[in-house]
Amino acid sequence: MEEEMAGKTIEASSGGGMVSIVMNGKQEVISIRIDPEVISREDIEMLQDLIAAAVNEAIRKSQEMMTEEMKKITGGMSIPGLF
Repeated sequence: MEEEMAGKTIEASSGGGMVSIVMNGKQEVISIRIDPEVISREDIEMLQDLIAAAVNEAIRKSQEMMTEEMKKITGGMSIPGLF
């Protein structure tokens, strides 16, 4: 299952798409895209917040994807300790 999850990707964004993250099912960041208009010395804190929000959203989506894959494998049975 780990290899299968590594081959799946999710995308998450923040700030209305100003920052986008692509992550695989193993929760490894594949790419980060930042809209050039958001890059400004005066707004560095906002950019940092947008990146953090996008990464957190990507992790949440990745966890949801893993949960769905586990449901397929276990037939929907809940197995304590797995996700």
